[in-house]
This record gives sequence, structure tokens and C-alpha cells, in this order.
Amino acid sequence: MSTLVWSEALSLSMPVMDTTHQEFVDLLAEVEAADDASLLAKWQTLIDHTDEHFAREDKWMLDTGFAPANCHSSQHAVVLKVLREGAERGAAGDLAPIRQMAHELTIWFPHHAQNMDFGLALHLKSMGYDPETGQLSNPEKLPEQAISGCGGSCSTDSEATTAAEAQ
Repeated sequence: MSTLVWSEALSLSMPVMDTTHQEFVDLLAEVEAADDASLLAKWQTLIDHTDEHFAREDKWMLDTGFAPANCHSSQHAVVLKVLREGAERGAAGDLAPIRQMAHELTIWFPHHAQNMDFGLALHLKSMGYDPETGQLSNPEKLPEQAISGCGGSCSTDSEATTAAEAQ
């Protein structure tokens, strides 16, 4: 099994996001290394952290012009649903799905962070949004139309424009 290790390649140059992401990577490694007796507890800790992590990012998106059902937030909801389903299976005595999910997360997370979260970090910076305080220093840059995409080819025109302006 390949354990994901935090590296500068995962850094988004946004300390609050990077700290949360590093915590996620560390908790995931604990799940992967857990014996059967501690697996469920470690998995639940990862779920709780991920729930808070995603809720925080979803709030930032809403604060800066994303539609509530944008695909980044939708992906968060799907991942949390799958993690919780793993906990249910584990509670019923089937630990194999949790171990498989943990492995899949080591593949999914870098892609998510380097694409969706990278786009979000650029967007937040372009808005002058402080994720720690929720303060927005450039409210005039808020998109006129809610952003429904997730970055890249599935973005609305306003998101693509915002991302281009941030560069």
C-alpha cells in the first residue's frame, strides 16, 4: 500500500489550507498504518477532520461567489458520503472497504488538492479573501453570476475570468 506523504508539491502557498491538508495527509497515514483494533477509531478521526475541512472550504466558496451546488462542493459531499459508508461497513465488521478507501484517498487527494483546491486558492487570493477572518478586501471582484464550475473546462465564464485575472 502506498502511503501519501506531505511534500511541497501539495502546497498551495495558503497556510491555512496547507496546514489542514497536511493534517489530512497525516491522519490518512495513521489510518493506513492502523491495526484492525484501532482502524475504526482512526477512520472516524479522519472523517471528522475531513468534514470540518470540507465545510470550511465550502464556506469560503459561498463567501466568494460560488453557487451552493458547484462541482467542488459536490465532490466534497460525495467523498464524505463514501467515507461514512466505509465507517458503517467497518462497524458491521467489514474492514476491507476502509483499507481500500484509504488507499484510494492517497490517489484522489493529490489530484483534488493540485486542481480544485489550487483553483480555489487562486480565486480566494484574487478576491482578497482572508480564510482565517472571512474578510473580503476586494468585494468589487465578486462574480456577477454564481460560479457553478470547479475550475478548468467545467467552469462558468465568470470563474474562468476570475482564474485568469488571478494569474
